[in-house]
Amino acid sequence: MALRLLMNLKQVPAFSSSSPLTFCRGQLLNPAKFSQHQSNVLRFSRQNRSNVPRGESFAPRQTIVPTELATESGYIDPSSLWKCFAFTVAFTTGSFVGVTIWEYETIRSRAMTALRSKLNLNWFRERARNGRQEVDQWRKEVSGWWSRLTPGERVFAPICALNVVVFGLWRLPQLQPMMVRYFASNPAARAVCWPMFLSTLSHYSLFHIAANMYVLHSFSHAAVATLGREQFLGLYLSAGVIASFASHVFKTVMRQPGLSLGASGAIMAVLAYVCTQYPDTQLSIVFLPMYTFSAGAAIKVIMGIDLAGVLLGWKIFDHAAHLGGALFGLFWAHYGSTRVWPLREHFVGYWHELRGPPKK
Repeated sequence: MALRLLMNLKQVPAFSSSSPLTFCRGQLLNPAKFSQHQSNVLRFSRQNRSNVPRGESFAPRQTIVPTELATESGYIDPSSLWKCFAFTVAFTTGSFVGVTIWEYETIRSRAMTALRSKLNLNWFRERARNGRQEVDQWRKEVSGWWSRLTPGERVFAPICALNVVVFGLWRLPQLQPMMVRYFASNPAARAVCWPMFLSTLSHYSLFHIAANMYVLHSFSHAAVATLGREQFLGLYLSAGVIASFASHVFKTVMRQPGLSLGASGAIMAVLAYVCTQYPDTQLSIVFLPMYTFSAGAAIKVIMGIDLAGVLLGWKIFDHAAHLGGALFGLFWAHYGSTRVWPLREHFVGYWHELRGPPKK
């Protein structure tokens, strides 16, 4: 599930049409190459392949799994789509509810901090903090570094850190059976729900994670500046699961089991949103900066390629996941941010009543 789209969105605050961007296409992480790097990741044996019905045969070019998990990779139960659909709806709803609560609690905390400072109720706390200056020096340094980050970088940093941690877990041979089961999305596996989300944090190769994080860093500033960090995070998390669901639907219809992993489904949503909001922003190919084109034209070409990949059965990328993420980004740009996101105000009222009046 990895579109290798390298873009560089710099000097974004003005969002002018002359904002420099770089654009190129890289490679999808191909699970078939896993065995070239990890000796404990094995192909299906000839005996196992012969036991799989022809119509539901395992495609070794697309997916490599440990032999103990091979029984999960031959048959896709169409009825599991209902479970995947329910999880997608629940996770998307939960994501936006969660970021709404985060937004409310942030505003509430700032209001109470301002009120307490006026009432001078933090006097004793300040005295205690002054007595631990040396101990808290490292905290001040971290706080200073954090304050210098842009709003987009403050959202990007935790996401990147989670992806780096999961990338490190892939390097541990004893954890790979667990990683394949839960951090790689596969409609033929026993566990189909949570891997739809966990796979969006999962990258196997260094180039894979570097490319995805580069793109996310490039466009997170513009997206967060427009959406705010809470709405951006809701869009990003939801888009990842929706992209996984789109991949599941395509693989089930085509009866093509296989592993998918990577953050590019969610990144495609961010990319589609930014390119829709700022269609006149100029992009250029990374190694050919003299050739420029508009962001609006770029997203149309990218989605056209993914649509062709779905219709023609290309196996270069997980085109269905990319297309699902991009379509959700377009939906959010044209409808979600103006019609769906404001509906959170109704939930905020219920949550405020549940929390009760703040304690002084």
